[in-house]
This record gives sequence, C-alpha cells and structure tokens, in this order.
Amino acid sequence: MKKKLLFILLIITTIQIHGMDLNWYASWISTEQCQSATNTWLIYRKEINIESELNNLEAKIAADSKYWLWINDQMIVFEGGLKRGPALHATYFDEVDIAPYLNKGKNTISLLVWHFGKDGFSHYNSGKAGLLFQAISPEVNIISDESWSCAVYDAYQNTEAPHPNFRLPESNIRFDARNEIENWNLSSFDGELPKAEIICKAEEMPFGKLVKRPIPQWKDFGLKDYISTTKSTTGDTIFCKLPYNAQVTPYLKIKAPEGEKIHILTDHYRGGGTESVRAEYITKEGVQSYENLGWMNGHYVIYTIPENIEVLELKYRETGYNTEVLGSFECNDKFYNDLWEKSARTLYVTMRDTYMDCPDRERAQWWGDEVNELGEAFYIFDKESHKLAIKGIYELINWQKEDGVLFSPIPAGNWNKELPMQMLASIGWYGFYTQYFFSNDSSFIPHVYEGMKKYLHEVIELDNEGLVIHREGAWSWGDWGENIDMGVLFNTWYYLALKAEKEFALILNKPTDVAHINNIMSKIEANFNTRYWNGSAYRSPDYIGETDDRSQAMAVLSGLAEKEKFPYILKVFKEEFHASPYMEKYVLEALFEMDEAEYALERMKKRYTKMMQYTELTTLFEGWGIGPDGFGGGTTNHAWSGSPLTLLSRYVCGIAPVEPGFKTFTVNPKLGQLNKAQAVIPTEYGLISIQIEKNKKHYSTKLIVPQGTQAKVKGKLYKPGTYKLKISL
Repeated sequence: MKKKLLFILLIITTIQIHGMDLNWYASWISTEQCQSATNTWLIYRKEINIESELNNLEAKIAADSKYWLWINDQMIVFEGGLKRGPALHATYFDEVDIAPYLNKGKNTISLLVWHFGKDGFSHYNSGKAGLLFQAISPEVNIISDESWSCAVYDAYQNTEAPHPNFRLPESNIRFDARNEIENWNLSSFDGELPKAEIICKAEEMPFGKLVKRPIPQWKDFGLKDYISTTKSTTGDTIFCKLPYNAQVTPYLKIKAPEGEKIHILTDHYRGGGTESVRAEYITKEGVQSYENLGWMNGHYVIYTIPENIEVLELKYRETGYNTEVLGSFECNDKFYNDLWEKSARTLYVTMRDTYMDCPDRERAQWWGDEVNELGEAFYIFDKESHKLAIKGIYELINWQKEDGVLFSPIPAGNWNKELPMQMLASIGWYGFYTQYFFSNDSSFIPHVYEGMKKYLHEVIELDNEGLVIHREGAWSWGDWGENIDMGVLFNTWYYLALKAEKEFALILNKPTDVAHINNIMSKIEANFNTRYWNGSAYRSPDYIGETDDRSQAMAVLSGLAEKEKFPYILKVFKEEFHASPYMEKYVLEALFEMDEAEYALERMKKRYTKMMQYTELTTLFEGWGIGPDGFGGGTTNHAWSGSPLTLLSRYVCGIAPVEPGFKTFTVNPKLGQLNKAQAVIPTEYGLISIQIEKNKKHYSTKLIVPQGTQAKVKGKLYKPGTYKLKISL
C-alpha cells in the first residue's frame, strides 16, 4: 500500500509541475436533460454586465470534450480544449485572454460543447458532458454555476452505421437544420434556455485534476475555395480538391427544400482500411449554410447532394497545429526535393492534440511514430512544435502503470498494452534525449527520470551476461514486415535507452546512478558482439529468418558495432530489404553514420520510388505501397514515413548539434552522388543556412551562423557571421 501511495504522489507531482496550481471557484456545469451519451452537443450562454474597461482577463476553460467560444457575436476560439488525459484522472484547460472582446455594459458569452462520450486511443472519457469556465479579475467575476443557461442541442445527432472504428473517440456528425436554434450564440437571441446544473466543483471527479494546456490553440487558415470541383457522372456527387492532405472542416451554402440529406466525407474516409469520420446534413427550407465542426482529412472532400438542391458555395476551413515552417531543403535531384516536401506534409497532417500515427484510422499517439516525428520537427518548424513532444513525454510518464510498465498510445480509455521495444525507443536516445538535446529544454528531465529508471531497471530484466531477456509485453512488436531479429534489436534499443538515462543522471547530479548505468553498459559492450556477431552479420543464436537489416542498423547506431564490421554490414544493407518505413529511417541513418552517403541516397530512392510514384498524393504511407503492401491497414499519411526530412537536412547538408539547442553545431556535408544542396535549419538562436556545391576535391559552401551559436567545421570553430568555405571531401 505504501508503494502504491508513493507512485500516486509521483504522478500527481508530475501533473502539478507540468500544469500549475490555481485557486478554482468555478464548477463543472451541464443541464438536467443531459445524460452524457455518446456524441452529445450542448449550448451554454451567460450574460454579464461590466462596469469598466478591462485591460486583461484570462478565462480558464475546460470541457469534456471540445468547445467553440463566441463573445458578443464574434467567434473567439474555434475548437478549444484537448482530448482528455494528461494523466488517468485529469483534464486539460485552456487559458484565453477575453478582455479584447468584452465591452463596458452588457456582454454575451456563448459556448458550444461537443462531448465525445466514449473512449478512444487518444481520449479518456470522464463519463460526463460538462463545461468549466472561470475568469476573475478585480473588476469582474465570471464563473460557471447555476446562473448560466445550458441545453442539449438536438440538431446534432448520430448517424446510422457505419460508425468510426473503435480507435476514434469522435463520432460521425449529423446536423438536422430543422431543429436548429437560430442565433442561440448571439446577443440578439430572444429565446429561453434551461438553467444550468452543477455537476461538481473544479478538480473533483469525474473530471479530476486540471492541467493547463501546454500547446497553442490551432492555427485557423480561414474559409477558402477548393482548388477545383468535379461532378460525378450521376450528378449528385461533387469531388472538391484540396491543395494537399489537410485537416479540414467542410462548409456549404445551399438553397434547398426541407428534409433532404447531404453526405460529406473525404477520400481518406477508409484510410487504413477502416472507417474514419463522416458527416450528414438535413436541410431546412430556403437558403442556409453549415460548417461541419468535426475535422476530417484527405485530398478531396466529397459532397453527395440531391439534385433538387441548388449549391451556392462549397468551401473548407483548414486548421492545424500552430507552428511556423522555417526550415527547408533543396538539392539538384527533384526526387529528394519532392520526398522532403512530402515528408513535411506528412509530419504536419499528423500533428494536433498529440503527434499521431495517422489522422484518419487512429489519430493515436503511438510513441514509435512520435520518436521519428519529434526528430523531424527540429529541421522544419519553430519552437512551438517542441511543445507537442514535451506534452507527449509528460503523458507517457504520467500514464505509467504502478508496476513500472509504460505503454502507448496515451491518453487512452480503451488501450493499455505495452510494446516494450517502442517504449525503449521512446524514453531513450532518439526519444526523450533527442528532444532535450536538440531543443536545449531540460525542464522535463527531473519529472520523468524516475519513471524512466523504473522501467529500465525494474521492468526490463537481464540475464547473467548482462544482456536483455526478451520481454513479450502485451505485443512483442519490433516493426511491420518479416525477418525481425528481436534479440539484437532489444539489446541495442536498451543500450541506447541507458545512454539517455546516463546523460540525464549526469544532468541531475546522480553519481550513484551513473556508476550503476556504466556497469550495465559495460557488460553489454563486453558480451553483445560475442553473442550476436557471427562473422558476417549480427544474428541472434536462435533466430532462423533472413538476416535482418534493422538489427544491423541498430548495432551501428548504438555504437556496439565496431568500424571493422562496417564492410560486412554494408553488404547486408545491399542485399536485405525487410524494414518498413518506420525502421528504414534507422537503416538509412546507419549508412550515413558509416560514411556511405552515396548508397544511403541510392537505397532511399530505391525504397521510396514506388511510394513517390503516386504523384497525386502529398503524404507518405504506412508501408511501401497501397493495399497488400501497406502493412497494418496501410494508411497513406503515416507519421513514421517522413524521416527522409531529418536525414536529408541533417546528413546530406551536414547540420547537427554538438551542444544542446545547436549552440555549437557541426557542418559535415555528405552529398554522395548529389552536386548541390542547401538547407535552412531553425534553432532557438535563429536560422542556420547552408548552400553546398560539390567539386572534385571539396565542397564550396556558403554558411550563415546565427548569433549565439558557433559552427564546427573540420575541428575549427566559426563565430556568428556569413562564411564562404571550402570543406574537403
């Protein structure tokens, strides 16, 4: 019991530090008629009088599950709130400065709340539909209580089957305009809504601890016209082309008779082999407009509209994670330029409440995917993107089980299965450590260290030679595909996790832990090659499949493979092609680390050519093709496939941090067969820019070193400025 209590206290402490402690006076409110059923929509109103001008007023807003906010007839927040689950019994809240939208005198505050009402791979259902609102200053006191009005909005309804697959907490949305409550969110509304009822006080169950939203509100690109529209031969279906695969909310304006049904979905509705979300609209009489507020993604929005309806406008609103694209890459081979761009689009469309594996089938924070994603972000986005990875890091540790087991995706209400190898990757060198080292943000380390330590030393077991005993977990998964040598992979991922733990122990000044970690690593170093190297490749003694390219890669990247073995490993890489796009990242990175840039680029092109031949698609796939070649359902916008973005910017253009946050960075281009390349890399200090042209014996390079940093080129340091350098090949 004492051990259990300590674990709970650890989780609560983590949540408090990640969020903040506040004095809460508001209550969670709903309405008597609400039974908190799946896919419930509620409307809330509050009218207040303000006697003086306000300079600042922070509203703290929480909902289960999403909300839209209007103040004095102006939309202030489009889809606020985050899916529940900073920890098992906790809810995120937003902070919104509402002072600019309030006037002296009468004011109207209105909110629409969407209660998912079911668990998913990205959401933990509280079981109650509710809203919490608190905005307090010396001049005004606005808190959610019985003085608010609230009603279930019956115009929002469920569709018939098929429904979204079980991984998604979102439901299909049907809006019946015949039940529309006109102007309910406007100051001119003259109807009556029921009185709100209190569910519980803030921070009481079922909503639990309140944690401040750690990521920005969504970027709203506004309503836009489609690139083009095409009617089907039957005339009732309109295919509306988007500029790229995006997260969108479809809009229509029509003139219609009453009671007709319009269907809305995207070409990615069955992305990954199973149903995602769709929408229906039931018309009222006359001219009307509607925007479906539940986002969907794809390259086309498809409207099925009865022929007796006159279409006046079809538009879409793109929303997405609020970060700026600052990085870039270009070389003299169009294939790699297009691959970098598709990698970037794949990354962005898989960012929202969390890093996702895909935005259609699951929308889930699988941490194997997130490891690849967070590494890519450093070569393209501004610092706002870093917050999404930090959010995920806290969540992973906050959802740790009492026995130390880690699992993902989280937050989740209908999943708790451990994939041990993904967990080692997550808390290790390419996950937690990369996030720290590339961002120079060590703030999370004290709060996740003990959880890492518990998993590495209490959950993972070692044999009498100090090597990892295979851990099945709930899903013994190393990658999609065949010929996966789990013994080699387990030990290399574990070794890399120990490297990360050791660096964190040094930062936290834990010499006893450092000594213990060094001892374990030394045993692995002493015995790994004896057990797994057979003279021509790394293979587990009991492994009977074809030689695994993945395991060779991880042996190189972990540092356990000595350089004299590289020629043998290169031969394997030229003969074996088993990795999915997830693990191919590490195969290609190993080739660059082995100074085999020419073959790394050759293999990259060979592996991605089939995928890139789908020129109409702007994102990359879960597998190497579509259908049978897709792996796991085969989404065509899968996070882990975008790793060429990292590899091209980091290795081809040669920019990597030597000190945290790129305070010192290396310049070590590896153009292989390319003649020219250039890149821009965002850092907290400014933009690193490099242009490279290969000659017979050297690279002619133009380098911009931003203020606060220094570049390391062939052992020589360069202070901030612009340089024209010749770097020997």
